[in-house]
Amino acid sequence: MGWELQKRTSIDVELEPAHVTPTSENLHETPFLYLAGDREIELPSAAGIEALRRFLTFGGFLLIDSAEGSTDGAFDGSVRKLMSAVFPAVGAQKSLEIVPADHVVYKSFYLLDKPLGRLAIAPAMEGIFRDGRIVAAYVANDMGGAWTRDDFGNYDFRCEPGGERQRELSFRMGINLVMYALCLDYKSDQVHVPFIMKRRRWRPDDGAIAPGRLLEKPPGGKP
Repeated sequence: MGWELQKRTSIDVELEPAHVTPTSENLHETPFLYLAGDREIELPSAAGIEALRRFLTFGGFLLIDSAEGSTDGAFDGSVRKLMSAVFPAVGAQKSLEIVPADHVVYKSFYLLDKPLGRLAIAPAMEGIFRDGRIVAAYVANDMGGAWTRDDFGNYDFRCEPGGERQRELSFRMGINLVMYALCLDYKSDQVHVPFIMKRRRWRPDDGAIAPGRLLEKPPGGKP
């Protein structure tokens, strides 16, 4: 996924991912966390739950990717327990909610309408919403399984039922999720850009890429 981000966008990518836990000292050094699994997982400690809540509340993003090939298996149950512990349901607001097909996450870079991966068993993405922002996204279609390659560059798993087209759409959804995590809803309404930049402490004169040009690469040059 990192290679695809580097190839297709202007994002500066660290190709060697850091491995962290909710209580790692370097948790806040990245804006994007990825959690995948195919079996039951243990909940973090109370300190870990609180640390993850703070990370997500203050700008972090978590992508949860199920590889168990089921929408109601042991990993799925663990995910729901984890999200309920981090953000308990309040009133009518559930911990995990369906992300509507017209949400900006489906158009933050590519125009999409559903999350695909190695599988296509879950028709929709679920998410945790806080102050109008998705802070955690849950996909049960094994996106990582569609992205994974061996040492020779060959894909490890077939994508079913859609084949290579489905794999491409899975890469596109991953890129959309990263773009959304970094840029929020700027693609939906440019009026909000100054407030987003202020919140993230980016200034036009500090060398940061202007939001309107984030998706562009300079002619004949590197991003």
